[in-house]
Amino acid sequence: MMALEMNMQTTGELLLNEPLARYTTWRVGGPAERLYKPAGLQDLSLFLQQLPADEPLFWLGLGSNLLIRDGGIRGTVVATQGALTEMAMTVSGTVRVEAGVTCAKAARFCSAQSLVGAEFLAGIPGTMGGALAMNAGAFGGETWNLVDSVETIDRYGHIHVRRPAEFSVAYRSVKADRDEWFVAVHLQLQSVSAEQEDSIKKNVKALLAKRNKSQPIGQPSCGSVFRNPTDGYAAELIEKTGLKGLCVGGACVSDKHANFIINTGTASASDIEALVYKVEDMVYQAQGIRLQREVRIVGEDKLSGASAD
Repeated sequence: MMALEMNMQTTGELLLNEPLARYTTWRVGGPAERLYKPAGLQDLSLFLQQLPADEPLFWLGLGSNLLIRDGGIRGTVVATQGALTEMAMTVSGTVRVEAGVTCAKAARFCSAQSLVGAEFLAGIPGTMGGALAMNAGAFGGETWNLVDSVETIDRYGHIHVRRPAEFSVAYRSVKADRDEWFVAVHLQLQSVSAEQEDSIKKNVKALLAKRNKSQPIGQPSCGSVFRNPTDGYAAELIEKTGLKGLCVGGACVSDKHANFIINTGTASASDIEALVYKVEDMVYQAQGIRLQREVRIVGEDKLSGASAD
C-alpha cells in the first residue's frame, strides 16, 4: 500500500482500509484503500495538491445511485457528505450550495428563502454533488435546469467556475472534456411573495409525503435502479414482467416500487449486482426493451479482482 505523507496543514481525516458499506445507502461495499474526509473546501484543495499525480481518485457523496463491489475501491476515496455543507444566498441573488449538502436540505433552504423552482430536489435521495454529476431529477424537475454556474476542483486542487454551456447535459447524463469534480453549485431561482411562501413549503411537504408513500423509504436501497425509457416507466416494465419480490440472496425487488432493489439485511454487493443483471435480462426477454441502468457499479470484485465497467 502506498503511504501518503500529508502536510500538517490539512485538518481532514485520512482513514486506511475503511469499509465503504457505512457510506452507501445500500449498506454494502468493500473497503477503500484510503478515504479522506475533508474539513472544508480549502482543506480539500490542500489535500489534493499533495496527492501523487497517478493516484486513483474516486468521489463519494451520499452513496445513493451507487453500487460499490465487495472488493472495494483502490486508491483514494474523497467523501464529501458531511464535509462540503455550506449553503447561502449570494449578493447576485443565486443560492450557493456545496456538493455535500443533501438535495432535500437544499430544497428546504430554498423554500425558506421564498424561492420557487427547487421543490423537486426534496425527492432526490442524494447530495447536490451527485445530483450535478448525473442531472438527477424527480417529479418532473431536473437539476441542471436550475444551474447558473458550478464550482469544480481538479486533481491538483485548483478551483474553477464553469457555466452550463461547458457541459453536455442530457437526461440523467452530464459530460465534460476535463477531469474535474463538482464542489458547489449556484442555483438561479425565482422569488415569490410572502403570501406564496406557505404554498411553497406545503408543496415541498407534499412531495416528500408522495415519495414516502410510493417508495420503500427506511429500507436500504439506492433509489431508482434503471432510467425510464423514452415512452413509459421502468417500474411498470419490471412489474409487468412479474418481478416484484424477486430475490438473489439478500437482495430483492421491492414490493412497493419495482424500480427499487432493497437490501433485506444480508445482501452482498454481488447479490445486488446479480439481481440487477437478472432484471435487465428478464424484462428484455418479456418486453423487448433493454433497460438502461441509472445506478453506477464501481470497484473491485472480491473474488476475481476485476473492476466494474
